[in-house]
Amino acid sequence: MNRLGAILRAVTTTAALTLLSGIASAAQTIEVLSTSGCGCCIGWTRHMAKNGFSTELRNLPMADLMQVKIKAGLKPGQTSCHTGRIEGYVIEGHVPAREVQRLLAERPDAIGLTVPNMPYGSPGMGEVGPDADPYDVLLVFRDGTTEVYASYP
Repeated sequence: MNRLGAILRAVTTTAALTLLSGIASAAQTIEVLSTSGCGCCIGWTRHMAKNGFSTELRNLPMADLMQVKIKAGLKPGQTSCHTGRIEGYVIEGHVPAREVQRLLAERPDAIGLTVPNMPYGSPGMGEVGPDADPYDVLLVFRDGTTEVYASYP
């Protein structure tokens, strides 16, 4: 019976740790840097919060926000209106929460993710539907190159 009890305790401990790690990951904080009053940035921040992230929205003057993007290693054509920072990664623009969760689970050696520009139908940019723009989520590597991480119709 002692052996069975030890096995049950081990299984219970493992299940509890798995549950706690899921709760911890759901409460990860993303810092969102934006310019004041940008509705789509607020919309994306709400999308992240609805998907389990704790959010901290900071407004910066546009020149300061652009410096953050440049210092992070983003190149022309890789930027959008807001920049998120989480666990050493940059999340640029209207990246869906599930891709951020995937990035944090996979932990690639990269700067982060970007959805360049502001495609209609991406999180914070209107409704998903027949009028939505197709877009790619790009993984940005440290040398500035990118690869498609996910595509949305």
